[in-house]
Amino acid sequence: METMLPKALQKRQVSSIIILILLIRWEVGSTTIKYSVLEERESGSFVANLAKDLGLGLGELAARGARILSKGNQQYLQLEQKSGNLLLNEKLDREELCGDTDPCILHFQVLLKSPVQFIKGELQLRDINDHAPEFLENEILLKISESSHPGTAFPLKIAQDLDVGSNTVQNYTISTNSHFHLFTRNHSDGRRYPELVLDKALDREEESELRLTLMALDGGSPPRTGTSQVLIVVLDINDNAPEFAQLLYEVQIPENSPIGSLVITVTARDLDAGTLGELSYSFFQSSNQVIQAFEINVVTGEIRLKKMLDFEEIQSYRMEIEASDGGGLSGKCSVAIEVMDVNDNTPELTMSVFTSDIPENTPDTVVAIFGISDPDSGENGKMMCSIPDHLPFLLKLTVENFYTLVTEGALDRESQAEYNITITVTDLGTPRLQTQHHMTVTVSDVNDNAPAFSHTAYTLRVRENNSPGLHIGRVSAADRDAGANAQVTYSLLPPHDPRLPLASLVSLNAATGQLFALSSLDFEALRAFEFRVGAADRGSPALSSQALVRVLVGDANDNAPFVLYPPQNGSARCPELVPRAAEAGYLVTKVVAVDGDSGQNAWLAYQLLRATEPGLFGVWAHNGEVRTARPLSARDAVRHRLLVLVKDNGEPPLSASVTLHVLLVDGFSQPYLPLPAAAAAEARADPLTVHLVVALASVSSLLLVAVLGFVAVRLGRRSRAAAGGGCSLPEGPFAGHLLDVSGAGTLSHSYQYQVCLTGDSGTNEFKFLKPVLPSFLGLGEERISEANPSFRDNFEFN
Repeated sequence: METMLPKALQKRQVSSIIILILLIRWEVGSTTIKYSVLEERESGSFVANLAKDLGLGLGELAARGARILSKGNQQYLQLEQKSGNLLLNEKLDREELCGDTDPCILHFQVLLKSPVQFIKGELQLRDINDHAPEFLENEILLKISESSHPGTAFPLKIAQDLDVGSNTVQNYTISTNSHFHLFTRNHSDGRRYPELVLDKALDREEESELRLTLMALDGGSPPRTGTSQVLIVVLDINDNAPEFAQLLYEVQIPENSPIGSLVITVTARDLDAGTLGELSYSFFQSSNQVIQAFEINVVTGEIRLKKMLDFEEIQSYRMEIEASDGGGLSGKCSVAIEVMDVNDNTPELTMSVFTSDIPENTPDTVVAIFGISDPDSGENGKMMCSIPDHLPFLLKLTVENFYTLVTEGALDRESQAEYNITITVTDLGTPRLQTQHHMTVTVSDVNDNAPAFSHTAYTLRVRENNSPGLHIGRVSAADRDAGANAQVTYSLLPPHDPRLPLASLVSLNAATGQLFALSSLDFEALRAFEFRVGAADRGSPALSSQALVRVLVGDANDNAPFVLYPPQNGSARCPELVPRAAEAGYLVTKVVAVDGDSGQNAWLAYQLLRATEPGLFGVWAHNGEVRTARPLSARDAVRHRLLVLVKDNGEPPLSASVTLHVLLVDGFSQPYLPLPAAAAAEARADPLTVHLVVALASVSSLLLVAVLGFVAVRLGRRSRAAAGGGCSLPEGPFAGHLLDVSGAGTLSHSYQYQVCLTGDSGTNEFKFLKPVLPSFLGLGEERISEANPSFRDNFEFN
């Protein structure tokens, strides 16, 4: 049987050039270690010291993973790893294992796995004389004509002996008699057979039968024997003996021929007439194997199959055919039958070494070592071995039809953790037969992947004033490895800024990656901070990675709006003066407030809650401007009290309120300044209208002087009547100052006016003051900067 590797299978099947390279690479020994042992020795019997014969030190066989490999699944030998002794694994029967083949050689391989090395070995099984010669028939019938002349030789049937060499049949003897002596002769195939020689003529009338004892002796010590009785029948005169047409018949027969198939027909003729010419055919001096496989028709001489042939067991048969006539004479011929091999055996694969779990990242790892065989011969016994092309494995032929399956490169468990491999062995016979062996290889994990965070940076948002221990978020890292190599432990890394008290701000669950706030955060004190989190696996060595965590403290609505203007401290309020000639939309004043929060929590809205006369004044919701809702009339009360609510946009919203005092006056300087749009319209008015306005202004001025004089007299009297009465201005950063705001419909010059009202007096005292806007702006900006640095970016003074 041979192994053929076609060129088409370049990668998976090995050419002769690759075989030569692999023989060098795998250090296959060129010599063969040979041992011999007697058959039938008990199991565990010592054969040899393998370690000594291979030149290996004590324990080196075990270190290199030595194994004994035999063809098929039979393990005739066992190896003691510690001592290096080679022992019989079972009692061996030479006749069962080898039959007539001599010498009986059992082939084996010594495999050293680390590094891989093959050493060929042979075990010769020596024969012992454990079988005695045995005749197939207890009585041999021999018919001899009384006319036979002295010196005539009569071959006898042979005895069978399963032993070989000197232990098989070596000699034959015959019991003492006066008519015959015995010769032991050799067949062409080496077998010995007895031949009876006539010494004295026979006389049928004197003695019609003779009975002799034939003994076969083997060459053992002491020799074993077997006997058979020879019955000689003396016949009347018979002139002619049968003669075969051929002394040697040769025929070929396929091994798969069915039982009963005709092999050959032998023919003989006899010149005698009558019963003396009637012939009968039989096997003569045939072995037990022939008698079991074939049968002959005694009348026609047809030889047919008695059982199925097996080329792998016996390749040829040789037999003697005897034709006997009715007068006791016989003739003989030889028949040589050659069994033709057909492809009736599928290839066999014997797995010697198989590692189902191989580590990743280790190239050229030996996965399996196996042998292939096919009992057929010629093309039927030639084989090719292959695996699928898409797999990262290679088949390497080592020696004597042994293959090694190795990884083609480093495997990556994370890409594929399991491979299903099918090894196919196909012969080159017709039809082609094949066998397949399936195996599953698992790639074991090596800690070659660091944990990977789901994000390189995490942004967590926490509203201020949180409760300590609040769960604020979670970091997550995954490891592509398996087992302990994939178990991730989280930790807080030291912050880059040593001033950041990270240990008092957050804590991290090492197992789950959950983050908790340890203390209540204050947006106004710490708006954001960041730190790094580490994730490490439990492999050896441990691998780790980092991620950035940024915590943004969200503003909670914990600061109520603060009213900057008008100031709310002091015992007396300076009212806002509004001329009675004011039209709708006249700017009375502007409420200015700030909020210490940020974002939408700092968005302020203004609302008029209460007024002395509803519908007369209104507050713009977005800028806090207080304007007249309609033109003023003489029927409107002089003094008005407005309650303005300032509310932020937080949840829940916080608010503050401020009370405004408004005084309606007559004859106020610059009593009304129109809106820019109205001024533009007036500019486009007819010149006549301008003249009318000038005339009216003159009359009004005279009237105003008269009124002022009257009022001055009244105030003088009231001041003398008042005991300790006075004007008390509010305290605080804005005491004595009023904010002048400009815009549509507001005062166009930087003047402000204060009026202090005393007690319950019926008179009013007017005091005209100098402009104070520059002073207010300085103080206001300083206060705003202290309250909220971002306020100047979000609000603007007009």
